[in-house]
Amino acid sequence: MVLNYIWIGFFVIAFLVGICRIIFTGDYTIFTEMMNAVFAASKNGFEISLGLTGILSLWMGFMKIGEQGGIVHALARLGTPIFSRLFPEVPKGHPAIGSMFMNIVANMLNLDNAATPLGLKAMQELQELNGTKDRATNSMIMFMVINASGLTIIPITIMVYRAQMGAANPADVSIPLMISTMMATLGGLLFVCIKQKINLFDKVLLSFIGGVILLIAAIVFWVKSLPQEKISLYSALIGNCLLFCILIAFLLAGLRKKINVYEVFIDGAKDGFKTAIMIIPYLIAILVGVALFRTSGAMTFLTDGISYLASSCGLPIDWVNAFPTALMKPLSGSGSRGMMIDVMQTYGADSFVGRLACVFQGTTDTTFYVVAVYYGVVNIKNTRYTVPAALFADLIGLLTAFAVGYLFFK
Repeated sequence: MVLNYIWIGFFVIAFLVGICRIIFTGDYTIFTEMMNAVFAASKNGFEISLGLTGILSLWMGFMKIGEQGGIVHALARLGTPIFSRLFPEVPKGHPAIGSMFMNIVANMLNLDNAATPLGLKAMQELQELNGTKDRATNSMIMFMVINASGLTIIPITIMVYRAQMGAANPADVSIPLMISTMMATLGGLLFVCIKQKINLFDKVLLSFIGGVILLIAAIVFWVKSLPQEKISLYSALIGNCLLFCILIAFLLAGLRKKINVYEVFIDGAKDGFKTAIMIIPYLIAILVGVALFRTSGAMTFLTDGISYLASSCGLPIDWVNAFPTALMKPLSGSGSRGMMIDVMQTYGADSFVGRLACVFQGTTDTTFYVVAVYYGVVNIKNTRYTVPAALFADLIGLLTAFAVGYLFFK
């Protein structure tokens, strides 16, 4: 529903701005330009989706091997000690613990097809423990905020789009994105832990949170010690090495399980092909809306207004053109993806703005969509403080994305 209003808003605002330009500037060609942009965006959306097919099939094939090789289940077992502390009202050994952790691990690995069913199953299992069926429990809120913070290790989708848009090193945003999404998740966790009076000084929790903070601090310290011209190079190198090691780990896990990795890869690749085809209408729809918004001049008004506010506060303004992606992300995944692609098309995939838009896109999940879908499946009407906590995580991720964007790419 939110995306419906956003999409209609693009058309209405573009029309009104076009009328204003005719009245005040005498620009009678504006609607011709807007219609040409609509046709060009439609064609471009199809070509981008078609170009995604090969890369998406490759990644989905390897992810299928990892899933059947037991990687998700192995990580779930490792995370049980932490989850038992974050969800104290869930009995030990309850199926919800396994479902929640496997959902989060699947999200971390970008296994969207596996993550959503696991998440919905986890919510149904948590609802069984809920004494007030229309009111979110503490465990539901914690689970939702972790989901909405979008913790990601392998930003496959972002890299696929960057490769399609001609990026020299599609994985060079991996490390900045990982730092941003970790900070978003930590921010959300701390918000909910304080609200729910969870003991943050528990040895296991303290070790986990402290370990994540130390890891981020070590990466930042290491990056700060490098010459500026080497930062992007090493970021791409580490990101690509990490990805290659993960692919090898998936293959080894498949061999250990004695599965036919080739056949499993083919099955996953077929899913990737179907996914690429399925996103064509969604991508065309949002790119058409964004093209109208930009061609009419409305995007320029928006970015000029933000630039004026930023410069008045003494802030740099070279991030402004990436900011609409960040604004759109909590509302619509498709919308923010369209904004990200539009930025890369306009300024280049390897530009500072193009890279920053990618980090914004991957830092958190689509907060309002996640809340609506996951709570909707169990008929939760009173979400309590879920949305404020999730938006706080979004804010932490956004501020971190700004910082690491300048640290890595400027």
